[in-house]
Amino acid sequence: MNTAAPVLTPTTRALAWCLHLLIIGLLALAAGRAVTDDRPHAGLIVAVSAACGLVYAVGPTLPGVRRSRRAAALWLAAVGACWLVLLALSAEAVWLAFPLYFLQLHLLSRRAGLAAVAATAVTAIAGFAVHQHSFSPAMAIGPALGAAVAVAVVWGYQALYRESEHRRRLIEELTATRADLAAAQHTAGVLAERDRLAREIHDTLAQGLSSIQLLLRAAERALPQAPQNAARYVDQARQAAVDNLAETRRFVAALTPPTLEGTTLAGALERLCTTTSARHRLTARFHLTGAPAPLATAHEVALLRIAQSALANTVRHAEATTAEVTLSYLGDHVALDVVDDGRGFDPARLPAPDPEAGGFGLAAMRARAQALGGTLTIESAPGHGTALATRLPLTPPAEPQPEARP
Repeated sequence: MNTAAPVLTPTTRALAWCLHLLIIGLLALAAGRAVTDDRPHAGLIVAVSAACGLVYAVGPTLPGVRRSRRAAALWLAAVGACWLVLLALSAEAVWLAFPLYFLQLHLLSRRAGLAAVAATAVTAIAGFAVHQHSFSPAMAIGPALGAAVAVAVVWGYQALYRESEHRRRLIEELTATRADLAAAQHTAGVLAERDRLAREIHDTLAQGLSSIQLLLRAAERALPQAPQNAARYVDQARQAAVDNLAETRRFVAALTPPTLEGTTLAGALERLCTTTSARHRLTARFHLTGAPAPLATAHEVALLRIAQSALANTVRHAEATTAEVTLSYLGDHVALDVVDDGRGFDPARLPAPDPEAGGFGLAAMRARAQALGGTLTIESAPGHGTALATRLPLTPPAEPQPEARP
């Protein structure tokens, strides 16, 4: 009934109503016995019983009794005073000591409640002895045993309540932790998917659009003197747009790259070299070494995207005339090497990626390889071409490594 008391549940409410009915019944018993036995001061006993019942009934309706130990103590003092008057008039009032024990233990602090129970038990024993005009140890057994039972029941209930509250808080913390973990996993999944889409778009759509742009520029330059060449460049740009549209639709459908459908990785790489050679001033040749072994779809997609990005970089930046693409099966590893004879660069002095100028290709390629437990190395120098080597294990790691960026 106060801040220190347990919160009422349907079970505790039922117990509280049983306690109310017990007190009312015992007061009615004391008043009824006084009237039926025609005892002296019967009218006074009935009046005191009614007053005690009224004082008791007021307590549960007062909010202060539920929230403050001090208010609860004052209410218990008023009820106790009425009970003392009734005990002085009737021996039946001794039975009211038992429900008073529960009230005192429930509303007061542990020490104060225990002292109040002891005082109530002593008062009940003394009052009953006065009415009997004698005292014997048997008279003390009932009130003392009732006090012991009340203390054991209330303290046991409070211990169980504390344990249940502790478990409830643990469950709430576990639920909150699971919710936080789910939110963190969702955020990580969103970021991983965003990173994956960024790589896919860079290695396919962005490279395709760059190729279309180069072809249209070539057609623009050829228009005045060689309209046939311009038409050929426009036709190649149109075909590149068709391929990019297929890639876009495949992203929406969340399927594998269309380049790999109906063919092997080697076939897709050979087709990539043929298409690149036809569209640009670059002779790209494909080589296959070793006995082909089955690859996971993730491996095939990663190797194809790395080859696409590497050749796109060669077309845009290397000013190369030839590029050699080699797919090698090396027992428990598969390797992809892309070597060109372009102008090369210094790998240690790469510009930072920029949304306008680009520069995300090498980072995306390295991230693809590392996500599958592989490696990507670059060897280049100004004027000496570029060699890009990717190594992937045929069996992916149990837990993919973090996708790091240079």
